[in-house]
Amino acid sequence: MVRLLQSYVSGRWYTAPDAGTPVFDATDGAEIARVSSTGLDFAGSVDHAHTVGGPAMAATTFHERAAALKTLGRTLMSQKDEFYALSRATGATDRDSAIDIDGGFGTVLSYAGRARRELPDDTVYADGGVEQIGKSGSFVAQHIYTARRGVAVQINAFNFPVWGFLEKLAPAFIAGVPTIVKPATQTAYLTELVFRRIIESGVLPEGSVQLICGGVGPLLDRLGGQDSILFTGSATTAATLRTHPSVVHNGTRFTAEADSLNASILAPDVTAGSAEFDLYVRQLVTEMTAKAGQKCTAIRRAFVPNGLVDAVIEATRERLSGITVGAAEGRTMGALVSTGQREEVLNAVRSLTKSCEIVVGSDTAPDGPGAYLPPILLRCNDNKADELHDIEPFGPVATVIGYDGAHEVIELAARGKGSLVASLVTADPALAREIVLGLAPYHGRILVLNAEDAKESTGHGTPLPILVHGGPGRAGGGEELGGIRGVLHHMQRTAVQGSPNILTAVGRQWITGADRRTAEPHPFRKTLAELIVGDTIVAGPRQVTAEDIAHFAEFTGDTFYAHTDPVAAAANPLFGGIVAHGYLVVSLAAGLFVDPAPGPVLANFGVDNLRFLTPVKVDDTLTVTLTAKTITPRASADYGEVRWDTVVANQHGKPVATYDVLTLVAKS
Repeated sequence: MVRLLQSYVSGRWYTAPDAGTPVFDATDGAEIARVSSTGLDFAGSVDHAHTVGGPAMAATTFHERAAALKTLGRTLMSQKDEFYALSRATGATDRDSAIDIDGGFGTVLSYAGRARRELPDDTVYADGGVEQIGKSGSFVAQHIYTARRGVAVQINAFNFPVWGFLEKLAPAFIAGVPTIVKPATQTAYLTELVFRRIIESGVLPEGSVQLICGGVGPLLDRLGGQDSILFTGSATTAATLRTHPSVVHNGTRFTAEADSLNASILAPDVTAGSAEFDLYVRQLVTEMTAKAGQKCTAIRRAFVPNGLVDAVIEATRERLSGITVGAAEGRTMGALVSTGQREEVLNAVRSLTKSCEIVVGSDTAPDGPGAYLPPILLRCNDNKADELHDIEPFGPVATVIGYDGAHEVIELAARGKGSLVASLVTADPALAREIVLGLAPYHGRILVLNAEDAKESTGHGTPLPILVHGGPGRAGGGEELGGIRGVLHHMQRTAVQGSPNILTAVGRQWITGADRRTAEPHPFRKTLAELIVGDTIVAGPRQVTAEDIAHFAEFTGDTFYAHTDPVAAAANPLFGGIVAHGYLVVSLAAGLFVDPAPGPVLANFGVDNLRFLTPVKVDDTLTVTLTAKTITPRASADYGEVRWDTVVANQHGKPVATYDVLTLVAKS
């Protein structure tokens, strides 16, 4: 019996009462599963996310969510052999499966680590500094991010059944927003298996993730202004979703990642046989054959200087001759996801032959079972033909397009109307700048490849969790990933106005002008549990003598004239005489506030935002005010981080230096 895939909604697995839609193995055409969402309580799933998942996640901090994701990522990674085995039915080789499966789990782990390092152990994220509105500083403002009280509905494409849903889930989960996953029917069986293991792990809070296998029915009708739709797929479907009443009238946020005629440009400085020439051809073949070309980031248009078109075609032909297609062990390219998809690709190729000729491959499907299609390389005869810049064959297909000069190739690339990624192969930095700046308005990511960075390059078609994934115009106008940017997409930015004390309470971060508490004992004698935001020590004064400055100059070797030459220093309008080194000021300040005996403070691990504001002259006196600004326990250690607001002032009360001191402090 072929299994009917289940959905997971409202805390339980659901099986539809009908037979469902059959789904076929891409390698042999055998039926592998059936899919249906008939009878599913769509309204209940949205309500469950709002009333169960949302509150459960709101009760956790960024760091607690990160810890859960870390555990989940490691758990899934330990089970990946099971996922690899099923992934073969999608037409994937083991290399393809690694891109999808390991890439998905790696994204989860990346977000877990990044959230732990870059977000506070809280539910509020401060966006930028404090804006002083009133003259006295008693009325200030700050932008903050908080999780929206809705659900993120993700509608995914067939080509990445694992990475596709995890790259959306990870940032939403860190943000504190529950997710409903809707995979593409054709490969939903792999998504369902991974999702089932997620539920079995028990790592994520109930209601934080749900799964719908099959159509979405009236699901989108139930969404409102706190909810969002994240879509990956065709531009046609994206346009339909963009005009959905929930988006137009209810304020549901919509993000799309759609069609993309990605370009790879061989720059005019490259010569045949050079390292860059070989890199270009190798990358082109990789992008044509990985996932059988079924990647939204794959190279569709290969722009080559007219004088090198023949050489590139011959080199590519030779390299493609080593590609073996099939499911057997050792094959280097797998099948397309279905025979229907293969026919769509071939129809697109036939349309391109109006202005192009096929130089490798054929526009006829091969005999035999499965959805296999050998690579197809086309040569363009008219680089301005509309179909060349309008039609995307979503398979192992690329077109070589000749051009003359940087200006023309920038214009031709822009005719794609917006793309996810472009790559430029060049060893000329000046040329790279010209072309990159010309391409940037039309692309979400640009890779510049040459012999210098080739060994570490992640390649044209690899989205990274730390970099934005998306593109303008035809590519959907959306943006995903990008490190913490991806988290903030799911959060509401709000400007909060009030007194420094109010903003300190809201953000749990001490703000200049808020109350300070003179700490007894010395704050460096307090454990993390004993410290309170606003704990302060005022230390000093300490006079800065000419001997101090001269000794520091000799000891460090920093003999800049402002510290050693009275005549030259006096002639400088910024100084008007000998001044202390900025780092001498910071060192003297540390000598004032540091408690020397062993205690809870384990280490100073950095200084942030250091600014020297006013020159310190001979015989000035310094006083330092140190205030506990943020206190962040580390869940996996017996210590935490404390950020200290530090202000060094002279005898007139004028700040001469401001910065944050970072310390590690024992919890108890």
